[in-house]
Amino acid sequence: MRYVRLGSSGLQVSRICLGMMSFGDTLQRQWHLTENAAEPIAREAVEAGVTFFDTADMYDSGASEAVTGRLLSRLFQRREDYVLATKGYFPMGPGRNDGGLSRKHVMSAIDASLTRLAVDYVDRYQIHRWDDRPIEETMSALHDIVRAGKARYVDASSMYAWQFAKAQHVAAAAGQTQFISMQNHYNLAYRGEEREMIPLCLDLGVGVNPCSPLARGFLTGRASDDPGTLRAGNDPLADSMYGAHDFEVVHAVQAVADERSVPMAQVALAWVLGRPGICAPIVGATKSEPQVRAA
Repeated sequence: MRYVRLGSSGLQVSRICLGMMSFGDTLQRQWHLTENAAEPIAREAVEAGVTFFDTADMYDSGASEAVTGRLLSRLFQRREDYVLATKGYFPMGPGRNDGGLSRKHVMSAIDASLTRLAVDYVDRYQIHRWDDRPIEETMSALHDIVRAGKARYVDASSMYAWQFAKAQHVAAAAGQTQFISMQNHYNLAYRGEEREMIPLCLDLGVGVNPCSPLARGFLTGRASDDPGTLRAGNDPLADSMYGAHDFEVVHAVQAVADERSVPMAQVALAWVLGRPGICAPIVGATKSEPQVRAA
């Protein structure tokens, strides 16, 4: 495993981040894994040198955070030996202030996440989306979270480049904590981030740790009339993000994989790892061994 600094920060992370979204229970998604089923995958990742783990409060309504906290406490002897990231924004209850980026919710969300994770701090706390509340209020709250020791760094995810630039400017002007990384949607089937967001991050010295480097499995070979996996038939978000117009990309990935007798996932991930500014793609897994499709 190789390790890199996340952007211009001093934080070192493994070149691969293990996404924990699929770990929790099977109530929301049939392809999610229980804690017992997830542990061998997480253990294999740790043995391979992965030290970077990503989750969010809304994954399985908090179940992913709880499972993540228990798994990491068993797999590492010291809290200092791994980098843990979680996110807040999406509603976690029925109340008017149970979601979004208001100071009230952000401060409550980090405390709830720390309780579920059973840790004193997270290394990276991310705003999961942008909303219409004043960004000055949000950046001030995030700064206070860092000052309180509840998070070491703050980050952002999935927004327009102008929004990210505005947040960074607001924080800098107030002498507050700025984002050190951007978690955006980026893979061979979706390259829109190359227009503005990734060039902006390169210019600002912000690390990029993209989600969905395998396009939610679309680039692994499960995209076909007979996908053959539980997730392929039970992931409406993926169905809305990728379609028939993307199959040329899938076929190109398969051709390269067949030529080298390697899994398609390996080709798709290698492409992302080789792109400018990419620090640590977030890879989710529900099985240990990728399949090599027959040529």
